[in-house]
Amino acid sequence: MSLTYDLDKLDMAVNHILDHTKSKTLLFYGEMGAGKTTLIRAFVAALGAEEAASSPTFSLVNEYLTPKGPIYHFDFYRINSETEALDMGIEDYLDSPAWKLIEWPQKIEGLLDENVQKVEISVKSEELRLLTLC
Repeated sequence: MSLTYDLDKLDMAVNHILDHTKSKTLLFYGEMGAGKTTLIRAFVAALGAEEAASSPTFSLVNEYLTPKGPIYHFDFYRINSETEALDMGIEDYLDSPAWKLIEWPQKIEGLLDENVQKVEISVKSEELRLLTLC
């Protein structure tokens, strides 16, 4: 299921994900600069978080509080092995009923179960992106 969206209309992409996902564990794939964090920022805001989302590149995980519970945002770009994710307690997060938004999930694929939603973002132009739910 795909959608082309303009970066100034991120709400379309967020609604597409919310309408079609079967999991609260979203795996965001896309090249550097494709807009993964930008889309996650809009997603977190749409779910009612009080603070704006930012990239957890160095902390590995950010937690955002919403009226319906926490959202966990992971960025595994800088890890070198699944052991690093295990050391930070990824299994406890993955077992949580909260939303889990994961950038660079290919770094921890061996730790993920089948109950996930892959979100692929491709750059079509400077302002257009193609979002594909797999």
